[in-house]
Amino acid sequence: MINYSPIINQINYNGYRIGILRLDLIHPEISGNKWFKLKYNLEQAQKENKNAIITFGGAFSNHIAATAAACKFNGLKSIGIIRGEINSAINSTLYVAQQNGMELLFVSRNEYAQKNDSDYLQRLRYMYPDAYVIPEGGDNRLGQKGCEEILTSETSNYKNIFCASGTGTTYKGISKSLLPNQNLIVINVLKFDAKSHESHTTILNNYHFGGYAKHTSELLEFKLWFEETYEIPLDYVYTTKLFFAAFDLMKQNTLDKEQEILIIHSGGLQGNKGYKNRFKL
Repeated sequence: MINYSPIINQINYNGYRIGILRLDLIHPEISGNKWFKLKYNLEQAQKENKNAIITFGGAFSNHIAATAAACKFNGLKSIGIIRGEINSAINSTLYVAQQNGMELLFVSRNEYAQKNDSDYLQRLRYMYPDAYVIPEGGDNRLGQKGCEEILTSETSNYKNIFCASGTGTTYKGISKSLLPNQNLIVINVLKFDAKSHESHTTILNNYHFGGYAKHTSELLEFKLWFEETYEIPLDYVYTTKLFFAAFDLMKQNTLDKEQEILIIHSGGLQGNKGYKNRFKL
């Protein structure tokens, strides 16, 4: 895979010193937290002498796009099981995945719901004996292991660390690499009350803006303001909500200004084109 060398942009807001960990700059296509989730899964596939990867995702999935690119980079075939019908699902994300060699298999929502069912997975392994299966979003033990490497010695001076969460794989990995004096603040982008069982970790459930891949005019206005002010692009699904939450807490002076803040930019920028088309933004 690609060597990870942390890039941290320094900005200021309301008297706070903020570092932005630019995981979006790791690679043009295998970027953000997806790179970490795939790292050890692909390594394991090669150890098992598998020549293909099967994984799951929605029509606008960052994970699908990243997996297709990573498999091409590593000389592996890729198969994406996509939730939804083909006539309504082809978009910029899936087009790029196809260009990177991914075979797309569109399934009904009922079939897709079986993605973690042991019998269903066993049938897939029977149909594709040379393939290694990675769960949706890279949500497994090896995906979490990769995310334990997001924080490095370069991030050791930050006391309050922010990250976004969907499946929870990323924050669980990060929480295992926190230093004793660091706190992780997780912004849940889904509309349900998640609870953390990790030490020094707090999940905030009130910044979902209606649920996964939902937005309000207030959120869109913040995205525009932030990008114009700091010249750092955000994605609509994860990082815009993450940064809104962090800046909202700073605006309320909820955090200690003597403690430096780190916000983890988890990438996902490839999805912006499809999101704009979907919502006619």
